[in-house]
Amino acid sequence: MSGQVLRPVPDGLMAAFRAYESALMNDDVAMLDRLFAPGPTTLRADAHGLLVGHDQISAFRSGRGGAPQRTLVQTHLQVIDDDHVLIMAVTQLTRGGRGQQTQLWARSADRSAGVAGWQVTAAHVAVPAPALDTRIWRVVGDPLVPATVPDGPLSGETVAVKDLFALAGHAVGAGNPDWLQHAAPEPRHAAAVQALLDAGAEVRGIARTDEFAYSLAGQNAHYGAPPNPRAPGRIPGGSSSGSASAVGLGHASVGLGTDTGGSIRVPAAYQGLFGIRTTHGAVDRTGVMPLAPSFDTVGWLTRTSAELAAVGDVLLPPSETVGSTELVVVPDLLGLATAEVADAVRAWLPDRAAWEVWPLDRHGEWLEAFRTWQAHEAWQEHGAWLGSRLDVLGADVRGRFEAASRVGAADAEAARRTVADARDVIRDLVGTRILVLPSAASVAPTPAEAGAARETTMRLTCLAGLGGLPALSLPLTTRAGLPCGVCLVAGRGRDRDLLDLARELMP
Repeated sequence: MSGQVLRPVPDGLMAAFRAYESALMNDDVAMLDRLFAPGPTTLRADAHGLLVGHDQISAFRSGRGGAPQRTLVQTHLQVIDDDHVLIMAVTQLTRGGRGQQTQLWARSADRSAGVAGWQVTAAHVAVPAPALDTRIWRVVGDPLVPATVPDGPLSGETVAVKDLFALAGHAVGAGNPDWLQHAAPEPRHAAAVQALLDAGAEVRGIARTDEFAYSLAGQNAHYGAPPNPRAPGRIPGGSSSGSASAVGLGHASVGLGTDTGGSIRVPAAYQGLFGIRTTHGAVDRTGVMPLAPSFDTVGWLTRTSAELAAVGDVLLPPSETVGSTELVVVPDLLGLATAEVADAVRAWLPDRAAWEVWPLDRHGEWLEAFRTWQAHEAWQEHGAWLGSRLDVLGADVRGRFEAASRVGAADAEAARRTVADARDVIRDLVGTRILVLPSAASVAPTPAEAGAARETTMRLTCLAGLGGLPALSLPLTTRAGLPCGVCLVAGRGRDRDLLDLARELMP
């Protein structure tokens, strides 16, 4: 301990402080939980955001996998009174650089609480930012690829490109280090990337993706989960996870990604961004690694509706059909969301929105067919390479590919027929109107909750995928202050109509 202490250090405080440091370095989550005061007013903050309440802090610790190793360099105390002490410490990180931590300790009347009755009621942590956050980026530059024109409609925009799109001179990594090791550099840019460059945008870098884009969580087993700046300690959403986090953190203004079963809409909802899944086939997918071609689409994320539309002006063809701006809400679909998300959607709904009951008795059958046909196509695309290498995948994605390998021809054909039937029904139900539903069934879950959240969210996101329809996610906020999303689904080819409506509703 160094620095002046103007009042005597209360008994037991330094023992509690040393116990905290030991627990932190050993990732002893149970002890750290004891040392942070219980209740909803305990605070923890760092560069990624503020956590409020013991439960949020505990969930964050349980999912992060330990703190950077460090040693204490300086420790300064300011004794407020016999029961409250402010500690500020300077730390030396093993990986290099120095950090700081500030903690407000309070003594409880219960001597069994924490250590010797002392617990942290508020903490702030600062550590040096890495030169390259490898959870977000695989490769980054300033720029990585310059624009091909000096002045264009997207001049000044920077793009985070999901690691499924070809960039000339770079291999596609698909979120898996073994795939990357065997992949050759691409001879030319993907068509969508080239179009953005030709419009004046620059490529900031290649952003992480869930392995082979076969996930909605954003939890890559090899590189970690990109941070969610709007909901610290919660998952970012995927599979366009790195692109979304790069936009949310201000590293790029546009996140280029793909959406097969929700991979644009879910991270948009979880991180409070605008995001669009385009009409199936509307944007050229040349140079994009497929997952399930029947459902794969190009999409993008931005922080504003104007930026979202500006990208659409470059990538999208003219509107194919004419429709209305009538909004229709289906109670059964809204009911799939948690109460806090459903309340946020209801509070947002314009007066002109109509409520309508849809025949959704085959909804469960449609979802199962979507999953089966998606799995069949994913195995057709990647099974030859993965067949003897499934162990190179993280557990969740490996489980999906293992199931995909077992889809027989008869089951695949039955699923294909159901998908075709569902497509016709969904297109007829949407018609010339715009369907309103939650973008995801919940706010961003904690890592431990991700699996359960996927199931209900897929019931919502599969509808646009089955219909081959454009779907645009608008950012909302729950009463608790967490981001969520409302999704607008329109008829085929009405992508630009959705972008115009987004600017009207959220300029």
